[in-house]
Amino acid sequence: MALIGKIRKQKWLLIATLAGALVLFIGMLMFDNPNQNFFGGSQTTIGEIEGRKIEYREFAGTQEMLYSNAGGDGFSDRAYLWNFFVDEAIVKKEADCIGLGVSKAELVELQFSDDDSKISPIISSRYRDQATQQLDRQQLSQLKDIVTTGKIDKMIEDKQLVPDFKYRWAHQEKEIIKDRLQRKMSSMVEKGMYTPNWMAEAIDMEQSQKVDFLYAQVPFDEIETKSVTLSDEDYKAYFEENKAVYKQKEETRKLEYVVFDVRPTAQDSADIRQGIEKLMPSFKTTDNDTVFVENNYGSLDGAYVKKSELNPAIADSVFNMPNGEVFGPYLDGNTYKAAKMIGRKSVPDSVKARHILRRASDQATLIAAQQTIDSLKTLIESGAARFDSLAVRFSEDGSASKGGDLGVFKPGAMVKEFNEVCFYKAEVGKVYSVITQFGVHLIEVNQRYGGETGVRVAYISQDIVPSQATQDAVREQALQLQEDNKTLESLQKAVAAKGLTVESSPALKANDFTVGALSAGQGSREMVRWAFGNDQNVGNVDKGDVSPQVYSFQNQGEFFVNKYVVAGLKSIIPAGTPSWKDVKEEMEPQVINRKKAELVKQQTQGKDLASIAAQYSIQVDTAAAISFASAFLPKAGGVEPKVVAAAFKIDLNKTSEPVVGNTGIFVVMPINKTPGVASGNIAQIRQQNQAGARGGARNGLIQTLREKADVEDNRSKFF
Repeated sequence: MALIGKIRKQKWLLIATLAGALVLFIGMLMFDNPNQNFFGGSQTTIGEIEGRKIEYREFAGTQEMLYSNAGGDGFSDRAYLWNFFVDEAIVKKEADCIGLGVSKAELVELQFSDDDSKISPIISSRYRDQATQQLDRQQLSQLKDIVTTGKIDKMIEDKQLVPDFKYRWAHQEKEIIKDRLQRKMSSMVEKGMYTPNWMAEAIDMEQSQKVDFLYAQVPFDEIETKSVTLSDEDYKAYFEENKAVYKQKEETRKLEYVVFDVRPTAQDSADIRQGIEKLMPSFKTTDNDTVFVENNYGSLDGAYVKKSELNPAIADSVFNMPNGEVFGPYLDGNTYKAAKMIGRKSVPDSVKARHILRRASDQATLIAAQQTIDSLKTLIESGAARFDSLAVRFSEDGSASKGGDLGVFKPGAMVKEFNEVCFYKAEVGKVYSVITQFGVHLIEVNQRYGGETGVRVAYISQDIVPSQATQDAVREQALQLQEDNKTLESLQKAVAAKGLTVESSPALKANDFTVGALSAGQGSREMVRWAFGNDQNVGNVDKGDVSPQVYSFQNQGEFFVNKYVVAGLKSIIPAGTPSWKDVKEEMEPQVINRKKAELVKQQTQGKDLASIAAQYSIQVDTAAAISFASAFLPKAGGVEPKVVAAAFKIDLNKTSEPVVGNTGIFVVMPINKTPGVASGNIAQIRQQNQAGARGGARNGLIQTLREKADVEDNRSKFF
């Protein structure tokens, strides 16, 4: 009892002790995983743009909605979507500040106006008839009825629209509003730009000044790089003159890495060839060629190809085979194949046809389109209706007004499925239905022209790729190198001893997903995440560290690893103006060229232009009537403003000192200068200058707003 009494008297001490322990515990959790917050939840804000928070759920959900069926690697889509969120937020804030907006009536007009010039470019680009390349008014009219009358929910419920149609359309409206506000702001800036008389007159005089000059161009590679020696002072001097070029808004990091390419061995190739050989007896005797080729990486479509269209290496053998015969294995590029003769027939050179199209964008509209086409087919085949009359009433493409007439076309002019019906299946006067990417078609071929024998060939194939054993063997080499070398210095020495090559990445940003010449994708993204310490399994990374992970790469659509990479962190370059050492590699080519120019100066001191040209086995060329406005030198192969400036600056018939240009080192001698004369076309010059300035403003406004915006980007911690 006495003990309990003491505890009660000192309860504040107990509470404080427990609270302190809890704080320490939470602190440890947060330190171990910075994305975790109180009670095990996770930080969900991937960014904040001018006060507008972008939550992970919103961002990831939008990406899934827009790009789930895009088929790409996802990284480019994610970058594009982030840029949209950034632009939308900064445009909205700026528009609110100056009183700009988009009303509901204006939004409807931007989406559905009868006047093409008032339609948003976003709508114009997405709702275009593929055949005519004109705005698809019929589709737009249907969408207007759905969107403006509130039928969306009912049509989704009835499965006539994809479930996320409403959200896709809402996002598209955001895009349209952002684009419209951005155009309004650009227009305001453009209209505020004006070229006064004095400026137009100065431009007129500047453009009318001309100079004729002789020049000798010494290409950079004419001077051997080993003939120049670079010192720290050379780098420092160049950096001081050009430091603004290297200023950066965010921290960057560089990697050095070793690539182990995975290539198929001779044994891999032999095994793959043997695999095709084993399949050939079954290929010859199968009673279902379609299923067989699908199960063996093959191909069989409805096309009948002419002899000239076959692989020349097998054309003679295959074209003369009887039906059912098999040829192979043979090598086609990087693939072993076997071919089977399916049949032969006469293929027209061209056909005249017409069609009725019912568009489909999802499963529900596809079923509806098929039902409509089946009904129309029955009407035509029974003689109850004419093809052209039904096309006018029911076809949903530009040929409807012509009774569906597509005119005369050659093989390959239409999409694959449509082409196969017209050239390899259809009989003149009969109607056929087919599904393509545009919807469901009802086709009638009216005339066939010409003809040549074509053959239908089935193929089975297998790419020559590294086996799993080959991949594992290369991976073991990479793992051994990584395990034996935990620092970049050690890795560099080991690589040199093995005769391998260390490659350097350019400066990488935290959200980059491409590293040097390595392919964009998950492997590159993982390397960048590690370099910036965003790999939760590793933690902080210091300069000189070697990654504990060996990174694997495979091309999209392939199912084998084609390279393994061991990487180390070479440098960390903070935001702002870096030191000259941080950008030494980037500066080196320019510093070398300057040193080469100094060497040319020493070697040509006191010599005339002809002697200099003879010394380097080059020609003396002439540039005639060159102005400041056009610094392009055709014979030099590029724009050379420094060279032209030197020609204007020095006196006539005087030889300049070597000038470091874009395409080489130049020595120039002006031989004629024409003073500027007022042309009297001030109004035209003003208009041209304003157009150029306004175009620059139009393109640069959003970039300037981005640079000035308050953006916190945490994407690299999530993706």
